[in-house]
Amino acid sequence: MQVGFPYRIDRAGRTAQAGREAHIRAMIEQVLFTVPGERVNRPDFGTGLRQYLFGAGSDETLTAVQFLVQGALQQWLGDLIEVYGVEVRGEESTMTVTVRYQLRETGQPLVAEFRA
Repeated sequence: MQVGFPYRIDRAGRTAQAGREAHIRAMIEQVLFTVPGERVNRPDFGTGLRQYLFGAGSDETLTAVQFLVQGALQQWLGDLIEVYGVEVRGEESTMTVTVRYQLRETGQPLVAEFRA
């Protein structure tokens, strides 16, 4: 078991736990939504996904975000997951990122979707 994200206290008054799949999904979410420079000891961690929201209608922006996300996931989580593909869709001021990946440990294929 891993520490749950976001950090919270469970019913027993202890740190909430998460299974391996949920923990890795939470790690993907952290990579996507952390702004580079936000973490003191890892200034290049994250993608800053939200800064691209206003360009979400542009095919160029969506393609750039797709490559940015794929590269960041490979850099930060490449030892835990293998990314099959990243799909980025934009509507007005909403961006949806779908990540298809498998856990290196088990080979289990998974899909996670995030909205910004």
